[in-house]
Amino acid sequence: MPTLTTEQPTIHTSTVDAQSFRDAMSLLAAPTAIVATRDADGQPWGFTASAVTSVSLDPPLLLVGIARTSSCHQALVSAAEFTVNVLGEQHQDIARRFATHGLDRFAGSGLTSWPGTALPCLPDARVLLRCTVAQVTPAGDHDLLLGAVTGIRIGHPGRSLVWYQRTFHTAG
Repeated sequence: MPTLTTEQPTIHTSTVDAQSFRDAMSLLAAPTAIVATRDADGQPWGFTASAVTSVSLDPPLLLVGIARTSSCHQALVSAAEFTVNVLGEQHQDIARRFATHGLDRFAGSGLTSWPGTALPCLPDARVLLRCTVAQVTPAGDHDLLLGAVTGIRIGHPGRSLVWYQRTFHTAG
């Protein structure tokens, strides 16, 4: 039976440059979501994420990748909870807004609060997920947030918004 370890694996240096890797990954379609939280002072933080995936069904866990250079990094890695707002075809503008540096992403965004909390959520998202932070793991220039899913709201029908070849597309 395999043994689980918490040690970091040895990663060998690669001759693959960052741009080549970025070009290759642009051919891998990814769902888009707004990942959001509030810091200890109550300020909302959020970003457009394409690195969100399910990890486990029992218990329900998901993973979010966030760059350490992101303006939201500190707020998210120190938060107790966050939301994942899976975007639909009508959300291209908000996806761009939350991917843009240097502006108030929440002004006029339409985000409200998850009922009974201050956690930001997009009421017309395709799917809303409420998560508690179970673990933060360093991975290269990103941190991986492992979230224990504590709430799910299946939202509006329609087509999902995906990121493919460095632009937004709809799937379905």
